[in-house]
Parts: sequence; structure tokens; C-alpha cells
Amino acid sequence: MHSFDLTGKVAVVTGGGQGIGEGIAKTYAGAGAAVVVAARHADRVQRVADEIVAAGGRAIAMPTDVTDRAALVALADAAVSTFGGLDVWVNNAGGSTVRAPLRELSDADWDACILLNLTALWKASVIAADRMTNGGTIINITSPAATRGVPGSGHYGAAKAGVNSLTMTMALEFAPTIRVNGVAPGYVPTEVMMTALSMDVPDLERLADARIPLKRLGTPDDIAAAALYLACDGGGWVTGQTITVAGGL
Repeated sequence: MHSFDLTGKVAVVTGGGQGIGEGIAKTYAGAGAAVVVAARHADRVQRVADEIVAAGGRAIAMPTDVTDRAALVALADAAVSTFGGLDVWVNNAGGSTVRAPLRELSDADWDACILLNLTALWKASVIAADRMTNGGTIINITSPAATRGVPGSGHYGAAKAGVNSLTMTMALEFAPTIRVNGVAPGYVPTEVMMTALSMDVPDLERLADARIPLKRLGTPDDIAAAALYLACDGGGWVTGQTITVAGGL
């Protein structure tokens, strides 16, 4: 299983205080990586980091607003100064709680969505790449909404389509030393998704039974497994790709 070992690697996971980001951070730590857990809420990232350390891993918490360039620089520098380098960067922070038809969407809501989901990811990726002196990998958490019409969430789908495009271009520009890939999660009942869809878990379970070929909702661990593959040597000949992890949807 050495192909899926991250021992000696240093990883940063944004949006790591809950849900999919928490799952990725803990999976990376379990595979041997030192992890910097980043998100806006200090209490959440501290909890995740403490749980990793209690389980025998290495982690620090770094409260971070990914829309702030100075905060992103501080986050990347903290990884290097604390653990001696930077090998893996996961752009997981994102989302939108606003649902509205495009003709009713405000300029402010459009701008906020693009800033968080696309512009911040571009800035973070460049900052991370500049510090991956021995090579590394960047993983962008995107969405199936990037490749289909999503009435009520057109702003979010457009931002994630931009993420898919950036993933392909960065893979070419950052090669051969840095690999860049994406993971598009399906229905995973996280707080962010349930808020965005205005649905509860039973609603999502009924949706899964009706629409998902594998007849179940996803879990953070499902997404983390794909993120582990892309981060480690097992995925070492993969770049510029986006893997959809959605039960066949």
C-alpha cells in the first residue's frame, strides 16, 4: 500500500473544519501526512486538528478567510514553517447559500460566489505552487453543477465550471513538477449542502433512492478516498482530470 502512503508529506486543506474537508484532512493524516486544517471558524478547525493529534497524527489549525490574499499567504507559510514544506493543497472551501434565478440574482450575490469559489481558488493555487519547491499536487473540489444546468444556482454552477477550466489549464502550466486535479462530489449530506438545497437528510435519502444508481448518499470518506488517490503516488500519472464521485449520478 506504499502507493497510497503520504508519510513525510505536508498537506493544507481549506474548508477543513467540517464535512468533506474534515474527511479529507483526517484521511490524509491517517495516511501519514502532516495536515494544516484551514477554515474561517477557529473552533471548528481546532477541533479537527485536536482530533487528528489525539489519534496519533500531526496537525495544526489555521483560521483562514480564503478570500483574503494575505491570509492565504500566511496559511501557506505556516505549513512550511511548521512542518518544513508543502506538498499537497486541497481547495475545498466554497459553496453558496443563495438560491435564485439568474434574472433575480443580485450583483453582490454573484460577486461573492465567484470570489469564494473561483477567484480565491486561483489565488490559493498560485500561492501554493510557488511554495512547492520539491513538486506537489493541487486538488480542487468542484461540483457536477459545473457540467449541467442548475436552475436557481446558475452562479454556483458557473463558478465551478470555471474551476474545471482552471484545473485543466493549471495542470498544463504547473507541469511537470506539480499535478492539478479535481474531485466533483455528488450528494453528500453536509451542513453546507443541506443549507444550499434547503433539504434535510430524509429528503436527500429519498432523492438518492430515486435518482442515484448506487442507491445511497455519499459520505465525506467517499470523497476523501478520491482525494487521497490524487494526492499520493498511486495517482502519480494523473493530472488535469476531474473525477466525479456521485454514485453514478
